[in-house]
Amino acid sequence: MEISGSRMVVEALKREGIDTVFGYPGGAIMNVYDELYKQDDIKHVLTRHEQAAIHAAEGFAKVTGEVGVAIVTSGPGFTNAVTGLADAYMDSVPIVVISGQVPMALIGTDAFQEIDAVGISRACTKHNYLVTDAKDLPRVIKEAFYIARSGRPGPVHVDIPKDVSAQITEFVYPDKAEIPTYNPAFKGDLEKIKNAVEAIKSSKRPLLYVGGGVVQSNSGNLVREFAEKTGIPAVETLMARGVMGSTNPLLISMVGMHGSYAANIAMSEADLLISFGPRFDDRVTGKLSEFAKEAKIIHVDIDPSSVDKLVASHYPIIGDLHSVLTDMLPLITEIEPEQFEDWRDAIEKNDKLHPLGYDKGEAIKPQEVIEKIGEVFGDRANISTDVGQHQMWAAQFYPFSRPRQFNTSGGLGTMGFGFPGAMGVKAGDRDRVAVNVTGDGSILMNIQELMTAVEYELPVVNVILNNNYLGMVRQWQTLFYDDRISETDLTVQPDFVKLVESFGGVGYRVETMEELEKALLDAEKRNVVALIDVKVDRRENVMPMVPAGGSLYNMMLR
Repeated sequence: MEISGSRMVVEALKREGIDTVFGYPGGAIMNVYDELYKQDDIKHVLTRHEQAAIHAAEGFAKVTGEVGVAIVTSGPGFTNAVTGLADAYMDSVPIVVISGQVPMALIGTDAFQEIDAVGISRACTKHNYLVTDAKDLPRVIKEAFYIARSGRPGPVHVDIPKDVSAQITEFVYPDKAEIPTYNPAFKGDLEKIKNAVEAIKSSKRPLLYVGGGVVQSNSGNLVREFAEKTGIPAVETLMARGVMGSTNPLLISMVGMHGSYAANIAMSEADLLISFGPRFDDRVTGKLSEFAKEAKIIHVDIDPSSVDKLVASHYPIIGDLHSVLTDMLPLITEIEPEQFEDWRDAIEKNDKLHPLGYDKGEAIKPQEVIEKIGEVFGDRANISTDVGQHQMWAAQFYPFSRPRQFNTSGGLGTMGFGFPGAMGVKAGDRDRVAVNVTGDGSILMNIQELMTAVEYELPVVNVILNNNYLGMVRQWQTLFYDDRISETDLTVQPDFVKLVESFGGVGYRVETMEELEKALLDAEKRNVVALIDVKVDRRENVMPMVPAGGSLYNMMLR
């Protein structure tokens, strides 16, 4: 059939199984929005800012494991979206972002709302396209979804000039994407897998290093099975929280800058790191020359560029983690949990020596708040966070029980991610409570999304750990800048209760733990977007802490 380029976009989204998109219209993308108006299969969520649309698409992708979609216009519409693209790129989130562009004849003329969107997005996308002929649209969109979800997932950007979206041409949607230059590895080399298993058999102090790739490849069950069969203890990165489950006796804790003492010491004393899907980023490794100096390294990753990029591996395996683990599990039958008992005992002693905890005081401690949220909601909630101290406390103290339960901005560290990210999570999983743990600084970065949450009935429960500071920056100023508090004091803040009520949501001001529990339960029952303003200890620090550039074994402890 012959149809317009804009209708091709909508039809292609339907063929890809997309039922929810997030976005913000404008002149250059108006043709596509006109086609969205004419159909009922795809629900569009109108965010109040383009950055929020991308973050919502990310949250949707993270909780569902499917590709998230956002649509924006040209010029400032696209530049507002760039932070979201960069966030998705750093955290390997599969999204497709479709942007409008000025007509072909105006490209390069500094036309109204013109920007070199493809040039800008090149550095923060897995791939991008400028579509110059409508007949290419079916192929491009098919490729965009394939690239976004395959190999190491990531964001793909499709830029469509307005006259191209108006062109009429034949629409034939391909059954599959065929890209000769793009063939992501799938099966791992069996010989290399066997060699890695032999290394595990001969090790004395092996450690599972569980990264975000486990979540992306839906390999959580296989990793837990591997750990249980071998008795090998595990540490999780920030992006892997929930993989092992908080009650799993083989889980030590989170590792890295704010990881537990036992986890970081285990990483430093292990003689073999079995690395499933991490990228060895600086927040985990600390000083590279001191990282895991005693250990041989097995690194399983689907992205060849990630292997040996920062830390040289002795047993590199390129392939889909789910496939590699499926091949590896039958080979570990000779490994008995008893052979690593002394190693587990040593880790347990370290955990008892410096347990992950906090000292209670007169003021509410932020860690208490996280524990209370976990006590009230537990597995019933999906947890999103913004970025800062509250993010680390959530990662440390929430009782995560499954992959995809934790939704946060890891690599880019984007303040303002949490609330729209949680809206996307709620849109993708209506059956669970969507909680956003945030700070009084972060929440204001995308506070306008209260209107979106009310309009589209996305009842996110936002819990503000309110210390009237940009908390993490203040912590660094206290510890490393002689407590010179430079522009991080947020004493002047809005009345969050009145603010959320003005949008049509519900607000709570909390000063005791009893009030917090009541507010959480009432917010869930009211089923509308909520802000729970919890006044917490202003000067509480996130501990343990590895100073930037320091070694994992040189932690600052509480």
